[in-house]
Amino acid sequence: MTAALTAGLVQLSVGDDPAVNLPLTRAMIAEAAGRGAEFVLTPECSNLISADRDWQAQVLRPENEDPTLAALRAQAAELGIWLLIGSLALKSDDPAEPRFVNRSFLIGPDGGIVARYDKIHMFDVTISETESYRESAAYRPGGKAVLAQGPARLGMSICYDLRFPHLYRALAQAGAEILTVPAAFNDTTGAAHWHVLLRARAIETGCFVLAPAQCGLHATDPARKGRTRRSFGHSLAVAPWGEVISDAGESPGVSIVTLDLSETGKARSRIPAFSGQQPFEAP
Repeated sequence: MTAALTAGLVQLSVGDDPAVNLPLTRAMIAEAAGRGAEFVLTPECSNLISADRDWQAQVLRPENEDPTLAALRAQAAELGIWLLIGSLALKSDDPAEPRFVNRSFLIGPDGGIVARYDKIHMFDVTISETESYRESAAYRPGGKAVLAQGPARLGMSICYDLRFPHLYRALAQAGAEILTVPAAFNDTTGAAHWHVLLRARAIETGCFVLAPAQCGLHATDPARKGRTRRSFGHSLAVAPWGEVISDAGESPGVSIVTLDLSETGKARSRIPAFSGQQPFEAP
């Protein structure tokens, strides 16, 4: 493990066809590696974004059959990089479970799967009278937090997990130096809360936060069912003291950041929020 780590955050705007999305994702990963990134991160749902459950059932595959996962594992080995596939929408390996899974993968420089994380918190919200989401109707929630040993100690999460700070505190107390928050954050809530929540998670834990995001209007075949989605973008890298060190804006692209991992220890020594924690009786 090195004290300095160069990371590349890939900001995508995927559509509803995994075969169309894959070459665009591969091109951006190659660009990030070509610009010196040892660790490349893609957003949530890197293989597709679609509201048509019938279409998803037609094109999604279980983990061991998924062409996006296979291709990106091969690319990580070819480039010799660490790769966080922010998440893939997949069919469950459990034949009794009709719902899909939203799974993040840490891939090693040899192409092997080092860690998996299934999104715990489902985006079940009513934003307004005309905008609501029920992710749990189509996706099975995970139940286990994951700390992975990669280019640093990584606490893995996905998108809506961001609103549950106890998850990140547990990851940091277990040793995380970097918190990964790949997302396809809603455009409405993103404008209101994305930056402040990511900065808060960094400040609360003394961790770097790397949050590669989906952006813009997601291309959808007119024949598909369901509304078209728009994502907020603004892939962020946040330092342990809370400074935003990279913001990708609203268009697809690659952001390169160099992290000094010793900053985690410095931030925690200045504000010892873990050692200063006191027991209390809940109301």
